[in-house]
Amino acid sequence: MLTFEEKLAIIESFPELERSDVSLGRVNFQFENSLYDRKNVVYHLHPNGNGFVYAGLLRNFNQDDKGLINIRDYNELQLRTLLRQSIDSLSVREEEPAAKPSRNRKKKDQLWTNEENQSLVVKWEDDMWYIYSGMNLEMAFETHKEVEEYMAEEGFRRELG
Repeated sequence: MLTFEEKLAIIESFPELERSDVSLGRVNFQFENSLYDRKNVVYHLHPNGNGFVYAGLLRNFNQDDKGLINIRDYNELQLRTLLRQSIDSLSVREEEPAAKPSRNRKKKDQLWTNEENQSLVVKWEDDMWYIYSGMNLEMAFETHKEVEEYMAEEGFRRELG
């Protein structure tokens, strides 16, 4: 688990977020350029490491009824990925096309299974390959070859179809 200071450093590396200290040593971070009423991206980051990130407009995450995800046990990659996706989701209206369509946008999600009938889903998003176990981010890679090597090492095979 990342410490409070490590989480702060990661969050503060996003120049589009503005820090706001709140009660009990907690910290919020707002995205003032949000196209929605929602401006809080990071909510109540606490010195004990607990805190929340807004993901109400994201589909691949299990959030609470307010659209928040608890980041207490997130690692650096997971936190950076969630923050980037949260900010991006608040930057574009749903009915607007993305500013720069990805040349690989048509890649379909891939289902991978192992002999124990466990499954992982591989998705192409934001020019990266993400591996999800349910709603949880497992790994991220820059190339599909890295995905294939990782999956082979872990005993997973791609399901065709």
